[in-house]
Amino acid sequence: MNGRSKAGWMLLLAAAGFLTGCGGTAAPAATTPVDMDVEAAWLDGGRLLGIVTWGSSSCPPMDGEATLADDGTLDVVLVDPAETDPDRACTADFAPRITTVGVPDGVDPAQPLTLAVSLGAATGQTTLAGVPGLGTPVPDTDYQPSAGWTGQPGLLAYVTWGSSTCVPAVQDLAVSGDAQVTVTFQEPAADRMCTMDMAPRPGLLEVTDLTTPVGAELVLSGDGVDATVPILGGA
Repeated sequence: MNGRSKAGWMLLLAAAGFLTGCGGTAAPAATTPVDMDVEAAWLDGGRLLGIVTWGSSSCPPMDGEATLADDGTLDVVLVDPAETDPDRACTADFAPRITTVGVPDGVDPAQPLTLAVSLGAATGQTTLAGVPGLGTPVPDTDYQPSAGWTGQPGLLAYVTWGSSTCVPAVQDLAVSGDAQVTVTFQEPAADRMCTMDMAPRPGLLEVTDLTTPVGAELVLSGDGVDATVPILGGA
């Protein structure tokens, strides 16, 4: 994370009125454009994108609209959860967060894709490499888990499917082979209550000791998840 981007997030917070000085009433908030770091990963066989931004870990952006422009750029508008819930409290940390966005028609996941992402007054751009073997039409993955490398070295995105109110929590992460990562989820309490919806539940993993990221696989177990999936990308 470069210093300019961290400073940009501070400017964004100030523009939104979250940072105030001492003495007197703050001036009306200004919408000063700022840069932000953005990364992305292919998920769900190319049906989803995992968009990574940095900010409060407890308030990840919500998915908005993804539109394929005439020049082939995918314009992605993310929504700050504070816009829909002004009373929501967010931690003051600065961490990577992931938001899933559906891939619109016309995008070929086997080809490089440039993304222009906006979140309020902040904008960022990244180019995601295509994955050989993926293509259109993308086959239905039947809500199976999936994983993909982001452009940030060692940062792995994954998604499981199920109740949006019962997201699996990572208990243990291990590099279990030259090209294998194993994640064990915590077993939930017996009296846990979950909504009956079916939603993507994305997460991020920091993997630093993997010898061979290209062609690696992710092993998931616990909390009703039992799957071994390829990690897309990594070239």
